[in-house]
Amino acid sequence: MEISELLNLDTIVPHLKVSSKKQALHELSELAANITGEASKNIFALLLDREQLGSTGVGHGVAIPHARLPGLDRHYGVFARLSEGVDFDSVDDEKVDLVFLLLAPENAGADHLKALALISRRMRDREFCNKLRGSNNGEAVFALLTATTSSHAA
Repeated sequence: MEISELLNLDTIVPHLKVSSKKQALHELSELAANITGEASKNIFALLLDREQLGSTGVGHGVAIPHARLPGLDRHYGVFARLSEGVDFDSVDDEKVDLVFLLLAPENAGADHLKALALISRRMRDREFCNKLRGSNNGEAVFALLTATTSSHAA
């Protein structure tokens, strides 16, 4: 699986203005609903449920919220660069400004873990994240996210 299979230009938000983790998840749920055809309130509820298990703020300003949804036929991704960092209850207590939402079919099993690992590997690279932070538009963010995934594939 490649990141280009998860994202397209319509699923990139280069400047999302939110003031909280909950608002960020709500806004991303709305966008995800538009691309998946699923109800945004269901996506939002599943994301909040997942956050109750432990924060998806993985550190260094990055969060990877994720959920499995009944009815999905494939994995979907939404990426947002927040205009300002928000408290995400991250493992390192740093504010999050890069959010990669992953939605998977309910029965995705190992494919869901592979997709999470792929995203995690990319988003762990601090130099790469700094390039994302310096990108001014969706096209540039999309190009960065998809350009070098083959060299980082498992």
